[in-house]
Amino acid sequence: MRKITAAITGVSGYVPDEILSNADLEKLVDTNDEWITSRTGIKERRILRKEGTGTSDLAIPAVKKLLKKTGCDPKEIDVIICATTSPDCTRNWSYQLVWLRHQCSM
Repeated sequence: MRKITAAITGVSGYVPDEILSNADLEKLVDTNDEWITSRTGIKERRILRKEGTGTSDLAIPAVKKLLKKTGCDPKEIDVIICATTSPDCTRNWSYQLVWLRHQCSM
């Protein structure tokens, strides 16, 4: 039996530019920075507000950054591992990876 080996050769990520701070939340709901921070440790979160965009749109700049960082040819990539708690579609995540592969010329 032949041994199969694998290696993670690069890691990347991307977050949206827009920031929603605890101070912003104070204006929307009855809370304050101290209450949020003491319970969650969170001071700010990144928000994707552009209509018609989703997690897969965030993956494109992450993959492009990774390709530049590693100098890897997109055709050499065998597997993409994407972890999220907010997929574009909760039923069929695989279509998003196919779309991502197409967008990044893989």
